[in-house]
Amino acid sequence: MLLFAIDDEEKALEDLCEVIGTALPDSEIVPFRRADKALQAITDSPVKPDVVFSDIRMPGMDGLELAVRIKRLSQETRIVFVTAYSRYAMDAFDVHANGYLMKPVQPEDITEQMMHLNLGYENKPEKLDVRCFGNFEVFWDGKPLAFKRRRTKELFAYLIDRNGATCTAEEVIAVLWEDESNLANAKHNVRNLVTDLRAVLKSIRQEHVLIRGSGTLAIDRDAVDCDYYRMLDGDMTAVNAYRGEYMSQYIWAQITEAELHFNI
Repeated sequence: MLLFAIDDEEKALEDLCEVIGTALPDSEIVPFRRADKALQAITDSPVKPDVVFSDIRMPGMDGLELAVRIKRLSQETRIVFVTAYSRYAMDAFDVHANGYLMKPVQPEDITEQMMHLNLGYENKPEKLDVRCFGNFEVFWDGKPLAFKRRRTKELFAYLIDRNGATCTAEEVIAVLWEDESNLANAKHNVRNLVTDLRAVLKSIRQEHVLIRGSGTLAIDRDAVDCDYYRMLDGDMTAVNAYRGEYMSQYIWAQITEAELHFNI
């Protein structure tokens, strides 16, 4: 979950980020001391924040104006005002804010507020439908998931193939760019693919599928519905569905295909 925290006072911003991080330890928190900078980030990025926690009284663009502009750019983004001034409450709701918290904010305030926000998960399927038998394909809500780049889809396939194990950028390069001699250029390509993959997953609110560590990547295998994983777990329906072809469009997948052939 991507969250923006905005306050022009440095200490107040640090405190807000700390409180949000305590309440929502798995979230990504991006701090801003200027409302216009936060608005620019939303304008420029395909990945929109789920929730914006913003002070109201700020120099330049205040929180009320910011909320109006954010709603024009991203109707799905929720706005929660965090302020020391209760007199702004009516103004906040006039701009259709989704919440209003009084300083000093406590972690339980954030938790309670998040419970009241409608983040649009109700009508979505719980997991990505990942199919490895035959060609590698990914479906969301019954439709093929659109990847902007062919390599982004291949990166996702490789992470799925690793069955939850972590991998480094060097390992990705060895598989996807085995003939690349310029390591710096290859690492740059990997970073671009990771950013692209995050954006794809973020667009369907499945960013938690990707697990990022210190220089490592992995897939949360429990966060996807995958025929390969079900087969490994002994699901006979998945076992019977396997016809000897595994991620057929990728040469590197032949290693796993051979393992499956000899283990069945």
